[in-house]
Amino acid sequence: MAKDRPGLALDRALRDLPPEVRWREWMRRIEAVLFASAAPVPREDLVRVVGQGASVDLLVADLAADLEGRAFEIAQVAGGWMFRTRAVYAPAIRAAAEVGDQWLDLSEFDVAVLAAIAYHQPITRDGLKDIFGREISRDLIGRLHARDLIGTGPRSPRRGAPYTFVTTEQFLVAFGLESLRDLPDQDLLRDAGVGGSS
Repeated sequence: MAKDRPGLALDRALRDLPPEVRWREWMRRIEAVLFASAAPVPREDLVRVVGQGASVDLLVADLAADLEGRAFEIAQVAGGWMFRTRAVYAPAIRAAAEVGDQWLDLSEFDVAVLAAIAYHQPITRDGLKDIFGREISRDLIGRLHARDLIGTGPRSPRRGAPYTFVTTEQFLVAFGLESLRDLPDQDLLRDAGVGGSS
């Protein structure tokens, strides 16, 4: 394996290594980048650590295969990849670290408002009021914003130019979504008795 030398540029091509060793080194570089990042790492960032002839998708797939049977996996979320603990180990993590579920202080209604924002964004508080038939408090919006699940969108073209709300990258990460296109179909949710009319 090539040794890292301080002050030298990263050798992406690794031409001095046999092909199978080169591939393994590229996989380990991707693993190191994902391990060091708390947020999803986009493809273009991973491309910067491997050679031109390397397929990031194939490298990530091989790395994911290496992780089979481990307590963590690679998840493709929010336009990139990140390490995640497998869901089956969530109770063990909570028991050992007393890590609370991030939704504990969000009520069912809070989550319903978050879902409405996700499906109807950008949306104003008045738009949410139209959906739920009641005023949506600034406190509720503040709780969702404080968790970085929603952000401020463009101003509405309506009189007074009220703020709109949109979901964030953290929303995608929290729900394990690659993009908003991965949200469940609203009609299927309604058919299953989840969610109201829009």
